[in-house]
Amino acid sequence: MKHPPPPPRRCGVVVAVVALVLLACLQIQYHHLKVDLGKAGFASGTQDNRIHSGTSRKPAPATTNSLSLPRGIVERHSDMYLRPLWDDSATATHKSKKDDHNALLAMAVGISQIKNVDIMTRKFLKENYAVMLFHYDGNVDGWRHLEWSDKAIHILAHNQTKWWFAKRFLHPDVMAIYDFIFLWDEDLGVENFNPRRYLDIMVSEGLEITQPALDPDLSTDIHHRITIRNKMTKVHRRIYDNRPSMNCSDESKGPPCTGWVEGMAPVFSRAAWKCVWHLIQNDLIHGWGLDMKLGYCAQGDRSEKVGVIDSEYVVHQGIPSLGGPSLSSKTPRRSLDLRTHIRRQSSAELERFKERWNRAVREDEGWRDPFES
Repeated sequence: MKHPPPPPRRCGVVVAVVALVLLACLQIQYHHLKVDLGKAGFASGTQDNRIHSGTSRKPAPATTNSLSLPRGIVERHSDMYLRPLWDDSATATHKSKKDDHNALLAMAVGISQIKNVDIMTRKFLKENYAVMLFHYDGNVDGWRHLEWSDKAIHILAHNQTKWWFAKRFLHPDVMAIYDFIFLWDEDLGVENFNPRRYLDIMVSEGLEITQPALDPDLSTDIHHRITIRNKMTKVHRRIYDNRPSMNCSDESKGPPCTGWVEGMAPVFSRAAWKCVWHLIQNDLIHGWGLDMKLGYCAQGDRSEKVGVIDSEYVVHQGIPSLGGPSLSSKTPRRSLDLRTHIRRQSSAELERFKERWNRAVREDEGWRDPFES
């Protein structure tokens, strides 16, 4: 009886190849599993920490996505200084040794206010402060003829407010190089204002959030008494008003009697801005309601850390250029309707901001109101 011939040697080779392929597949699957687990761990370890003022539970330290880099190469911050394409050593430093402060002026501007913005910008550039212009009307080329135009940062987005721009382009990590942030409207007269003297006062008085006082004789749009200039003082932090609707006295602990500035011309310290940036709501672009809560970012007692500086004051011209011309008998109906819609939107955003604040206070059991009596 004949036995079947032994299997060819090549069969053993095929088996070995199949085994190697299976092993390779298992190794690839294992590698993918490791990557997926690493991503999950990274995501859980880099959640945003609570922005707090020392009144809530201390957040756990977060890991950073720079751990894979050697410590000496990590650049944590940026700035808004323009860098030349050559001979960088000539501008290696942008701050004079005699400068006490490093500051940024940021404004939302339109071409109709170019003359006033020109005056404002020159005052800040003279002190070697940075300037960033947010163009809401789409016209950037109209500013090119100004001698300082190339020294400023120009950002364009149609029909957006300064709060929209600030949330997207003034992140605290980028602003960390600056000691102070001026987030101003474009319609301020600065004939009696010097930014360097202003910051000197802010520092000497221990203020974190301020605004220049408004000239009551020349300003056309004053909404709150606390913003009016007091000719007898250098700084004021509160007002006194016996009217039932106000009832402001030494016993008052918060807005609108003390610890408050208006949204037209606020100035923030670096620490205050880090908090304020998180307070700005991404979708509420008109900023209504923010002024009543800025004191929570004052790095302490808002009745002491928030103030109006009287000796360096401005004129509020009250020109509503964003969204159309101001209301008048000659204003076309379409422009009037635009202003009406903007005001309605602002009022609606104010209510939404209040609702979010109240909901956040209810839901955050670890937060305690530092100003609650």
